[in-house]
Amino acid sequence: MPQTTTPNLSPQDMAAIQRCHEEFSRSMVARDFETAARTYDENAVLMPSNHPAVRGRNAIKEWMAGFPPISQFKVGIEEGDAQGDLAYVRGPFSMVFQPEGAPGPTEEIGKYLEVRKRQPDGSWLLIVDIFNSDR
Repeated sequence: MPQTTTPNLSPQDMAAIQRCHEEFSRSMVARDFETAARTYDENAVLMPSNHPAVRGRNAIKEWMAGFPPISQFKVGIEEGDAQGDLAYVRGPFSMVFQPEGAPGPTEEIGKYLEVRKRQPDGSWLLIVDIFNSDR
């Protein structure tokens, strides 16, 4: 998936955000929701498709645990920018998951928009995350 940068997000910042996406993707496939949830700030808000907003890292972790098993998860970055310690990132995602009772796996494609906050260690935790399907 294509990746672009802007003058306000350094290559190091973009790499840190990409590492966060990779950790999240690996964790979701492994059903390691503790690790996946650590990519979110304690007070983050997740706004999934067709669902009320989920507030707080622990509630986000519980929401993730209710998701069907995922066999593939990819996140791309098309655009990002920052002002100070706040950044937004947007792009496409794709995943393959197995809904309960379905005859086979389901492929989903869509897009997301994230608001992230830079941490003292240089990482960028999610503070707002919204995604929806292209289907």
